[in-house]
Amino acid sequence: MSPFTGSAQRTAPWRHLEVREEDGVTTVTLARPAKLNALTFEAYADLRDLLAELSHRERPRALVLAGEGRGFCSGGDVDEIIGATLGMDTARLLDFNRMTGQVVRAVREAPFPVVAAVHGVAAGAGAVLALAADFRVADPTARFAFLFTKVGLSGGDMGAAYLLPRVVGLGHATRILMLGEPVRAPEAERIGLLSQVVDEGETQRAARDLARRLADGPALAHAQTKALLTAELDLPLAGAVELDAATQALLMHGEDYKEFHAAFTAKRPPVWRGR
Repeated sequence: MSPFTGSAQRTAPWRHLEVREEDGVTTVTLARPAKLNALTFEAYADLRDLLAELSHRERPRALVLAGEGRGFCSGGDVDEIIGATLGMDTARLLDFNRMTGQVVRAVREAPFPVVAAVHGVAAGAGAVLALAADFRVADPTARFAFLFTKVGLSGGDMGAAYLLPRVVGLGHATRILMLGEPVRAPEAERIGLLSQVVDEGETQRAARDLARRLADGPALAHAQTKALLTAELDLPLAGAVELDAATQALLMHGEDYKEFHAAFTAKRPPVWRGR
């Protein structure tokens, strides 16, 4: 473990999430199946803190975000969150909304690829969590519903108005966020919201296979590619090209770059070390 990534001890166990680590792949499962994995204040906080912890200690090479039971995540718990927020003052509401946004930032800024395994409903905050992932693997039962306007709130919750137009385009994003109508798997695939559609019941297996493929690859190159995809969304071309150049110059000093050349010369597969 690098001495520069952080000093906090790892948390064990997480009370509101199931976390499994296996040879560089971490699987995080939302585990309230009786409530369609509806999020509570504590679950939001655990997601935020877990992602920060994973980013600042011995990092996974890929992460799978999944939901137990009949669906991925039905969003914030109506009783435990919406009911509770009705009694909060503006300062506390702002703290809460900032926390939910921090979860999305943690997914986007994590130095490893995140694969969302979506089956059944991904609604409200659940839809945004899946949207924030780098890959979305789904089966035909999947349906996304950005329901914020349906409860009298802005459709731009948790960064959705920033992320969704960049994934599906402004026209589709406007319709989806304004109307709050469900987007089922065939349409989601057509407009680019899904990375992969698999047979029913195969979502988590396919997501793990993809995460395994990513974990077995050049992890540092993946991390830098993710960082550039995020950073360059708002850069002019000149700035993006310069950032690309600086990144490549640094990676050309890495062990993986040398390993590729050695493997090519020896006519063998490369052994990536993520360094």
